[in-house]
Amino acid sequence: MEEMEEDALERIEDENHNCGAEGVSVSSPAQVCVDSDSSSDTCESDSSASSAANGAALLFSSTSKFFLNAMTAEEYRTVYWPKLERAIEHLLTQSPMEHISISYEQIYSHVYKCVCQQHSELLYNDLMWKITSHLEQVSSELQASPPEHLIENFNLALTQYTAALHCIVPVFIYMNKFYIETKLNRDLRDDLMKLFSDHVAEKHVSTLLPLLKKAHSMPFQVKPSTMASVVKGLYALRPDWVPLAPALFSRFIPQIDAPALESQLLYYAAQDKTLQMELSENGFCRGDQSRKRASEES
Repeated sequence: MEEMEEDALERIEDENHNCGAEGVSVSSPAQVCVDSDSSSDTCESDSSASSAANGAALLFSSTSKFFLNAMTAEEYRTVYWPKLERAIEHLLTQSPMEHISISYEQIYSHVYKCVCQQHSELLYNDLMWKITSHLEQVSSELQASPPEHLIENFNLALTQYTAALHCIVPVFIYMNKFYIETKLNRDLRDDLMKLFSDHVAEKHVSTLLPLLKKAHSMPFQVKPSTMASVVKGLYALRPDWVPLAPALFSRFIPQIDAPALESQLLYYAAQDKTLQMELSENGFCRGDQSRKRASEES
């Protein structure tokens, strides 16, 4: 917050400098010295004293204006937070392919002013509360989802949420820099992803993993892109979920399994043979292996 205060003072000093220059052009002490018969030392002294007095007066005036425009907690609650809350709601509920007209400049400006006016903690708590409330509703909707649609619906919820964060995190960057990183020693995006992990993913992972394993054993029951998105998303949220379904995660996340060992070659061959049999039983024919490839006939 000391950096913000320094920024504010610098802006005030810049304003004072510009105003001071205009003051000299209107009533220049140098012109008075030319017209008078005083010595040059007296003129320089009078000029310095006059400039210092003008600068002090302007600084006092600008500082007074700064404090007169201070935002009260009541003003934050009734004016600024409602606007930010509506914008956050729009970002959280819009689909990835939908575009809602929102003034990001206005949101950033409101966040900047709230932080400068010492309401960072209040703003952070309100943001966490708003997003937590939204995620609890998302979790309830997933709870009511039929098992055959849970994977698709979870993928949609995760995709929509991460897309919203691409917009929310940048406009709250000032709060992140001067409050979350400085005082909490954390990062806003990490905090928001943890909210999704705690309030959505953790409540459904015990149901999702068996469905994912079943879908993976039956090719194309779920689109491969959806499978990959959900498994990678779960791994990004909580890598410690890998032991719950190591074979499933290893299909989509590289270098999760231990390195291959020469002593396990026979085991790997047996696994490959089992996979070939499962694919054959599910209608994936290897074709006529007796025919040569066209390149081998010449």
